[in-house]
Amino acid sequence: MKHTQTGLSGVFIIEPRVIKDNRGFFMECYVRRHFERLGVSVEFIQDNHSLSVAKGTVRGMHYQLPPEDQAKLVRVVRGEILNVIVDIRIGSPTYRRWEGVVLSAENRKMLFIPTGFANGYCTLAANTEVCYKVDRYYAPELDRAFRWNDPEIGIEWPVSDPVLSDRDRRAPAFADADNNFRYEAG
Repeated sequence: MKHTQTGLSGVFIIEPRVIKDNRGFFMECYVRRHFERLGVSVEFIQDNHSLSVAKGTVRGMHYQLPPEDQAKLVRVVRGEILNVIVDIRIGSPTYRRWEGVVLSAENRKMLFIPTGFANGYCTLAANTEVCYKVDRYYAPELDRAFRWNDPEIGIEWPVSDPVLSDRDRRAPAFADADNNFRYEAG
């Protein structure tokens, strides 16, 4: 597996080795020891799978508060997305900074997102399916979101009028969201 550190500490783009032949392909999606070599020691406990029917669907910006904050490993099994992460760790040198990574079934890249980051994505193709592992169970009482197009964050989305859930349409501004993560250097 090849990995590339993004400009956000602890966020990696993972490119698995793909073995192709006349039958198709094989790849290892997750190998714990590869992540441990990166200094990432999470135990994934749940796999999630979503389908977005329409191109231009935005899901985000989502996160869970401590102690149930989640690390994620995101990949696309059909279609393509722009996956966006925002550093919400108060005191971090990259606090409120965002990055976007194109993940697709074709490029097979994955994105590892540690705790302390909000996550969202925009579908770049119809019928896009996203699978992701998390290291904590869903905790509805700690589940939070902020507005996908908040000008304070300034994410450059490829759409201006996306398909949104009611929850994402009603999400508060970043400044009004409950995003009380404390950054600890180390």
